[in-house]
Amino acid sequence: MATPTEPSAERERLLGRLLGALEGELPAAVELRHQLHRNPELAHAEHATLELVAARLPVECRSVAGTGGAALIGSGDGAPVAVRAELDGLPLRERTGSEFSAEGETMHACGHDVHMAALVALARAAHGLADELPAPMLALLQPSEEAYPSGAEQLAQGELAEIAPSAVVGAHVHPELPWGTIGLDEGVVNASCDAIEITLHGSATHGAYPHLGRDPILALAEVIVSLHAQVGRRIDPLGAGVLTVGTVEGGSAENVIPPEARARGALRAHSPEHRAILRELVEEVSRGVAAAHGCTATVVFTPGEPQLENDGGIVSRARELIAAAGLAWAGGWRSAGSDDFAFFGALAPIAMAFVGLDGAEGFATRPLHHPELMVPDAAVGAVARAQAVLYLAAARPAGA
Repeated sequence: MATPTEPSAERERLLGRLLGALEGELPAAVELRHQLHRNPELAHAEHATLELVAARLPVECRSVAGTGGAALIGSGDGAPVAVRAELDGLPLRERTGSEFSAEGETMHACGHDVHMAALVALARAAHGLADELPAPMLALLQPSEEAYPSGAEQLAQGELAEIAPSAVVGAHVHPELPWGTIGLDEGVVNASCDAIEITLHGSATHGAYPHLGRDPILALAEVIVSLHAQVGRRIDPLGAGVLTVGTVEGGSAENVIPPEARARGALRAHSPEHRAILRELVEEVSRGVAAAHGCTATVVFTPGEPQLENDGGIVSRARELIAAAGLAWAGGWRSAGSDDFAFFGALAPIAMAFVGLDGAEGFATRPLHHPELMVPDAAVGAVARAQAVLYLAAARPAGA
């Protein structure tokens, strides 16, 4: 076991040992990645995915959060460090043309297949060095990152709370960061996210006689434009506040003004204060604009993940190790993206690193959640190295 003080030099020595063992696991991990990519499953339905990943782990994997799994590596007495990877895909038809493309209407378009394969490789490498680990490693296979109810929130309120890890860490690929780098900063690095549904209630009429009804589609169009305009007038320009309207529905014929129209979207913020402002804004604008059109508005919020706040201590220790892992710090990196990994912050210190893809050999730059996004196989090793760095930066021997 590592010494109680766990100095930087000892962490770097352990990292070298872990990365050496990791290299031998990567070819099989890449093949696992191909299998996972070919066979994605949606949130809360990741049965075959979990079975495939669990079969490659070096120890028994227990079921958690319905379709999730957890496997403990090492037998130390200290609290484990949880290393998280996500199981679910997205409801997209893939257009990458890859030889291991998925068929059907589901796709791994956010790198979860790479994260899982990397964690399997890391877990197998760590198992071979179990007696040297500074703390047990919990390989955490989380369901439902892409949909509500959140798999991370379920775990944080259930099985993971019972396990009581000393920290939870994770690594996520990102196409905007340069290949060979990781974004790793303390403080808020991802936004909170709440889903919204706005329904405008009007009065139906023939399209030729609009004065006999009240047009909810026209009112909803103005609500959407007004909301986008007001975000920039209610949120401090030095802060972060994002409104996205992703779906608009209403009507069934071109010559009929319908009784209702509906929009769905998302709100993102980097602080609880701005999160509250955005919610108030949606209520105020929706009801006010609707009233001006002779309509009424119903607003439904589905609270999502909080802002993701990286622990400063883990980040500081991890930055000391990234060069030894063949990576470089990408510089300050924050985004308005969101991740339910943030829910784990209620249990323990957390840290998320973002692994760059831009410039990787053969990589065609596409944003996350794009049907043409194909993360290169080499990212399996890069993510595994980032996971190893974070695990050692977070690990604390028993009694430390």
